[in-house]
Amino acid sequence: MPYEPKLGMSIEDLDTPALLLDLDAFEHNIATMSRFFAERPAALRPHAKTHKCPRIALRQIEAGAIGITCAKVGEAEVLARAGIRDILIANQVVGPIKIDRLTDLALDCDVMVAVDDPANVDALSEGCRSKGASLRVLVEVDIGMERCGVLPGVPALELAQHISESPYLQFTGLMGYEGHLVTVPDPRDRATRVREAMALLERTVGLLHSHGLPVQIVSGGGTGTYDVTGALPFVTEVQAGSYVLMDSTYAQIRPEFEPSLTVLSTVISRPAPDRAIVDAGMKAMSKEFGIPQPLGLPGAATLSLSEEHARLSLGEASPARVRPGDRVRFLPSHCCTTVNLYDTLHVVQRGRLVDFWPVAARGRGQ
Repeated sequence: MPYEPKLGMSIEDLDTPALLLDLDAFEHNIATMSRFFAERPAALRPHAKTHKCPRIALRQIEAGAIGITCAKVGEAEVLARAGIRDILIANQVVGPIKIDRLTDLALDCDVMVAVDDPANVDALSEGCRSKGASLRVLVEVDIGMERCGVLPGVPALELAQHISESPYLQFTGLMGYEGHLVTVPDPRDRATRVREAMALLERTVGLLHSHGLPVQIVSGGGTGTYDVTGALPFVTEVQAGSYVLMDSTYAQIRPEFEPSLTVLSTVISRPAPDRAIVDAGMKAMSKEFGIPQPLGLPGAATLSLSEEHARLSLGEASPARVRPGDRVRFLPSHCCTTVNLYDTLHVVQRGRLVDFWPVAARGRGQ
């Protein structure tokens, strides 16, 4: 008989590696972030690149989010099919293939896109003309991350003016992501540096207003900075994403949110008294923010990951407690790239499987 997990079964009976979502921690995180924005003028537009799961996106909207942020057209297509109408693609959509898909999407839902180049603006306008579509556009402003975006001030103004003169496009506002600051360890230092970075965006808003260009939306922010960015009077929406799942990187920055995402593995070998091997390697959990560490084994540590294995140093962990067949859970160091390795989230509550949520936008990187 093929393996088929059943609702109500113990997580100890799941095949591994398996991606687990603790429902109680997940609901705590949703409620915590919703309470913050319920008391402020800014709204929450959570980033779906974290979870790539329409079920989670719909839960976020039910809890008060005004829409969803995506990184790619493919993610937006999946969420639109799930019934989500207000979508920001917080990225540049370039080239005829992607623009054709984007304009199809614009016929079906209310989509926004970020731009930082006048030639791309012209291509978007022509793509909309050919379909009879219209598109809301945000100018992305580089406020210190040095990734995408035009410089603050006059370059942003000139691009916004170009958009406002382009048929089929609606200049809607500005976007600036202070992503280079989201993991600054000291909260006071982080807050100071975030306000300095976002001041570049605020001055640009003022410049556009002085030239008769209304700025309806100012979008930015992340899990590490939501409380600072979300309290600025000129910011209208925040794109925090990781808060809903959390990982070991953000756990050090944001203790108000609970880790809801773990990877369940099985001990497959005990080759030495001080060492164990489990069946979850780099194909089961990412390591670019650090090697994920085991939970519930005091003194144990992950030595290394290979494709299919993790090597554990047991340290002070009791040798009698760690045998082949035992289960070990890991807290990912980066939730976004770990989720993208799986087709399904196993939703668990008090140690039992209560639902399956497809990671439907997994691998939709185009």
